[in-house]
Amino acid sequence: MGRAVTHRPLHLRPSSVALVAAGGAVGTAAREGATLAFPDPGHFPGTLLLVNVLGAFALGALLEVLLRLGPDAGRRRTVRLAFGTGLLGGFTTYSAFAVGTVELLQQGHLWLGLLNALGTVVLGAAATFAGIIAAGTLVRRRGEGAAAT
Repeated sequence: MGRAVTHRPLHLRPSSVALVAAGGAVGTAAREGATLAFPDPGHFPGTLLLVNVLGAFALGALLEVLLRLGPDAGRRRTVRLAFGTGLLGGFTTYSAFAVGTVELLQQGHLWLGLLNALGTVVLGAAATFAGIIAAGTLVRRRGEGAAAT
């Protein structure tokens, strides 16, 4: 009798970890590049807020496209891990957002801290939803265009 084949969970596979790590390194470097290229003139971390909102939009769009293309397997899984979890996970940052908010509050900038916290969460959620809608519309239009030809 043969042994039962056991599969490692996705998060324990070296290939999956490598995809996320490589994507994360690129995303983190891109975020750092953005914050260095566009330094905030005042106390408010506007560049980081913009990075997080853009990343939320891109992640919503990416995941919607991948979902519409089929099951999370093969190339779609590779793209999701490398670009979604890795690159966009490294590009956006909850930790820097949280630290920036705490620093604003500790420095006595109550309204800026609240604006940063609420703005990041609300705008991020709205951007994710907008990314999903935009990608869904684009995929539908491309499908209709392909069917018409």
